[in-house]
Formats: sequence, C-alpha cells, structure tokens
Amino acid sequence: MAATTQSLTLHAGGGRVEAVLDQPHGLSKGLAVVAHPHPLFGGTMDNKVVQTLARACVAQGWECLRFNFRGVGESEGVYDEGHGETEDLLRLVSQWPTQTPLVLAGFSFGAFVACQAVQSLWPSERVKKILLVGTAVTHFSAPPLPPDAHESAWVVHGESDDTVALSAVMDWARPQQLPVMVLPGTGHFFHGQLPLLKSLAMRHLRA
Repeated sequence: MAATTQSLTLHAGGGRVEAVLDQPHGLSKGLAVVAHPHPLFGGTMDNKVVQTLARACVAQGWECLRFNFRGVGESEGVYDEGHGETEDLLRLVSQWPTQTPLVLAGFSFGAFVACQAVQSLWPSERVKKILLVGTAVTHFSAPPLPPDAHESAWVVHGESDDTVALSAVMDWARPQQLPVMVLPGTGHFFHGQLPLLKSLAMRHLRA
C-alpha cells in the first residue's frame, strides 16, 4: 500500500494531464511511470493491471506516477496513435530532476508507449527497470529494446491472450533474443492472476 496518494494536474504537449502519484513508505528509490491501455478502448490510469504494477513499484520503494493519456478523463488533447502519448510521458519524466532513477512500465498500448520511451531514455542511464505486460505489438510497431536493456527488462504475456496473440509477441521478441515470461491459461487482462502478476513484478524489481 502507498503511504500517500496525491492527485496531480501536470502539463505536457497535449495540454493538461490528469495524474496520480503514489508515494512509498520511507525514502524513494526514484520514479516509476506506469502507462495505461488503449485510450479508445476504455484504457485509463485506474485499470486494474496498471494499478497492480503501481502497487508492485510502491511496495519496492519507488514513487509511482500514473497518468491519463490525451483525451482520457481530465487530460486534454486527442488520441495520437502513440506518438503524442510517448511525447507526453517523456515530458512528464522531464519534470523530475535529471538524476532521478526510473522504472518504465506499461500494459498493452501502454507497454508499446513504454518501449518507445525506453528508446529515448536508455542512453541517459536513468532507466533501471522495464516492465512490459501484454505488450501491444499487433497494431503498433513496437521498437526493439536496446540489447543492453534486456537484463533490466521483464516481458510477461498471457498464454491465452486473445487481444494480443502470444505468437505475435514471440515474433517481436525472437529477433531480439528477448526472454518472455508466459503465464499459462491467462488472458489479456490477467483475470484471477493479478496477485501473481504483482508478486512477479516485485521479484523483478528486487533483482
């Protein structure tokens, strides 16, 4: 559980951004940012998988920023196919001190956005962990992760995902030789598996 949860109004390229910052007990290790699923299909920062990833980060000592993409909730702007959404994530991160260590996490469309953000932020050596859950690779051209980021990355997918087929994720991961953790019998939204998802995310953050 977060020690405190603070509602924020931030600003990025699309205008006003509705956000929530969860603070851990004690000193923070840095900033974790969790990106939510597709804005046009009900994705918000309150999605259960997003909240699960946020709780895992907070439990491991990271302050965690969740925010609504353009056109969702109180966030201004309109959906921009991942381009503006990535720009906004990077703009929000830039509002923290430049030496702040980072965790980048996302679910579905949010994982695609996180992949794009990794491309920009990895050379700064600020990104310490990457959490990609149900990564949307079927309708979006998710970039490969930098080879030296693989050790920091945790890619997890449901075996029975009928939104983003496991085979598509394997096709994305195979040329990179990027390991993928598969949860047997699990669908896209990890129904009934959220406690396990949190536990596995915490294990990666501790490693």
